Amino acid sequence: MIQKLFPLDKNYILRQAQTSMEERLLEVMVSELKASYTRFFNPLGLMDNTYSQIVRTTSFPKNRISIIYQQLSGIYRFKFGSNQLEFLFDGKSHLEKYQEDWEEQFVLWVRELGCHESYIKTMLRMTVLYDSESRAEFAENRCKSFINEFFELKIIKRKGELKLKIA
Repeated sequence: MIQKLFPLDKNYILRQAQTSMEERLLEVMVSELKASYTRFFNPLGLMDNTYSQIVRTTSFPKNRISIIYQQLSGIYRFKFGSNQLEFLFDGKSHLEKYQEDWEEQFVLWVRELGCHESYIKTMLRMTVLYDSESRAEFAENRCKSFINEFFELKIIKRKGELKLKIA
């Protein structure tokens, strides 16, 4: 069963588009994170131990950032996930259209989030600076909280049901 984040979370084509792109967009998320770190904390690109580790690290547990990806996916469906299909005259399928729209908005959001120190630090702790599960879990919770504040959303959990509300 697919978990819905809000009562009208029924755009299954959009959900399919987001799921099919997750692996690739997680890589985009990490590369944008590295670029944000460089812009925010090391604009001269001076190679110290931390920066070297950030640049060199390519493997880390992806389960934590996958949760952040799912959160951003749900927020996108909440804000832009109308069930009404539009007429497409360019020969693309709705799945392809949704994939393009989602990728464009996702990259924009990741870049906007990357302008905030809190997002950068928590995402680094979950990814390229991963050192322990407990720290990654703490960073994940802080990151989810920051994203909810950034998008001015509240997540209300009642009786096993999640609901998004605009704050």
